[in-house]
Amino acid sequence: VKMKYQASMICCLMFFLGIECSHYKSKVHIKDGDKLQHPEGKLKTGRIQEKCQGPCIMASNCSQPCAQHFRGEIGFTCHQNKWQKSTETCTSLSVETLFKDFSSASRLSLAASSVPVHVLDFRAPEPVESVAQGILRNCPIDYACILDVVKSSEATSGNIAFIVELLRNISTDLSDNVTQEKMKSYSEVANHILDTAAISNWAFIPDKNTSSDLLQSVNLFARQLRVHNESENLADELFIQAKGLRINHNTSEKKFNFSASMNSTTEGILGMIEIPRQELWKLSPNASQAISIAFPTLGAILEEVRSQNVSLPRPVNGLVLSVILPEGLKQVLFTFEKINKSRNARAQCVGWHSRKRRWDENACETTLEITNRVKCLCNYTNMVMSFSILMSPKSIDNKVLYYITCVGLSISILSLILCLIIEALVWSRVVVTEMSYLRHVCIVNIAVSLLIANVWFIINSNFHKKAQDSKWCVALTFFSHFFYLSLFFWMFFKALLIIYGILVVFRRMMKSRLMAIGFAVGYGCPLVIAGTTVAVTVPEKGYMRPDACWLNWDNTKALLAFAIPALVIVAVNLVVVLVVAVNTQRPSIGSSKSQDLAIIMRISKNVAILTPLLGLTWGFGVATLIEGTSLIFHIIFALLNAFQGFFILLFGTIMDHKIRDALRMRMSLLKGRTRVAENASLSPTNGSKLMNRRR
Repeated sequence: VKMKYQASMICCLMFFLGIECSHYKSKVHIKDGDKLQHPEGKLKTGRIQEKCQGPCIMASNCSQPCAQHFRGEIGFTCHQNKWQKSTETCTSLSVETLFKDFSSASRLSLAASSVPVHVLDFRAPEPVESVAQGILRNCPIDYACILDVVKSSEATSGNIAFIVELLRNISTDLSDNVTQEKMKSYSEVANHILDTAAISNWAFIPDKNTSSDLLQSVNLFARQLRVHNESENLADELFIQAKGLRINHNTSEKKFNFSASMNSTTEGILGMIEIPRQELWKLSPNASQAISIAFPTLGAILEEVRSQNVSLPRPVNGLVLSVILPEGLKQVLFTFEKINKSRNARAQCVGWHSRKRRWDENACETTLEITNRVKCLCNYTNMVMSFSILMSPKSIDNKVLYYITCVGLSISILSLILCLIIEALVWSRVVVTEMSYLRHVCIVNIAVSLLIANVWFIINSNFHKKAQDSKWCVALTFFSHFFYLSLFFWMFFKALLIIYGILVVFRRMMKSRLMAIGFAVGYGCPLVIAGTTVAVTVPEKGYMRPDACWLNWDNTKALLAFAIPALVIVAVNLVVVLVVAVNTQRPSIGSSKSQDLAIIMRISKNVAILTPLLGLTWGFGVATLIEGTSLIFHIIFALLNAFQGFFILLFGTIMDHKIRDALRMRMSLLKGRTRVAENASLSPTNGSKLMNRRR
């Protein structure tokens, strides 16, 4: 069974439709005449997985039988011209198989050494009418007689549904005298179907209320337990924990602390339940008790049936905590640690309404939320006694933004390629002076950096879901970081050239030295920053964010290694534009305006156009980080970023009259050569030669 559990996810549905299934709806209070034999050990193969034969017509259904030793069937639905599994009722469990070993033992105990074997009566004993009858007959103290059979069974969808019905029968028929021993056995049975390996199979149970039935059954059974000590651990399984406290009206504030793991290898997710002092005052003088249960994987199980849910399109982002309190207590404080700790993963406190079988948004209110934890104040009632937090990302999921990004990046990439082609065509004609040479070196490197950065961005967006926590994801993040920084540092070098052209008139540096400084600033500084960020954060696993191949923010603030240099450079470029605007209005030094001043003017014009564009882009980017920002800011931010390559082509290349003149000359030369070639081919001399050859 392939595990599909995910800790962190974005916008999923988690409600259940009330689909009835006659195979599981009735209780297990039936005579079980099946002679199904349960193989030894835990089954590994399970069900037949072959798809249905024949044509797949939209919305049509079919079924296949289960494998040997299983009864039931697997249902398939035709979706997009392919058969996809929709339901499964394969089960190897029955009332008879639960108590089969005990029945065999009772028959063998009749034998005596003095009685010949052929005299013994091996007829089947009186059949077990129900689970309750079998438990009362074979293990009335602790339910241990059913543990081995349940825990050795494969967690198929059919077996999960059977075990949930089994637990519900125990909760309704055998909860009159619940002890710690019984609670421990009960929890072991529930733990088997709450395992992460079984999560994906919950989605194929026909009755979509099965997970809700499990939660309600566990709460009902635990309610009947009596806590004798001041504090007791009632159950301590990997996927279900239960604790009990003795309380009264004189008790100070009481707390339940849990640390439950999603599987055997991950660290525990924290959860805490607090009963406020003012609530405890409402209790009578007689001693009372409080019981709490923690479910680390139940939220993922609820998410598995999200396709049937039309209520809340968000996954659970923490433990599911149940609390059982005496009458009179109405409010409880919960503290949940987030599974997905992304900065954008906002939380909403909710309570599970057992009658409506859905999350109730009105049951709780959020009192405190930080990056990794949420505190909730919840109203406790008999109908709402289980609580959790839903993930509600604030990121904008808008089709307009999606299309702007896709179209803009495509146009930018084509524009940058065209920009580089044009620069190659006119290079020898436009780099006639030192300043023009350096200016075009900057334009080319800005175009190259942005082109590669955009390509990496597209790869990242399609790759991060498969590459998280991999070396490939580290490489993608590093190169994206490096080339985006290179873009800003080459823009910064352009600003330095402008200041150099204005302030330094008589003593000029050699072109080779300026080129060395340019490449050191444009590529050296980004390499140092990106390399240092990797070296510092990768050992702590804080380089990438959990939901994408990009710099982490929540844990190590690695994103600052990009944001701070970019914003500082944008600010410096804006200042340079102001300096240029002031200085170009003054008379130039010397008797006349030199050619260098004209070059500086042209460079200043281009920087004055490009730099505000960069400044506005990141200015609107800061605005989008503020909660409640209008969608128009997100649209402007997407437009300015996605079409940045087009702006470079337009303002840095096409609007430069020298480049346009060089292109015209290039085109005229090409046309001239073509005409010369045509005239040469049609000249009389060539014609006579051609006639002579024919002769």
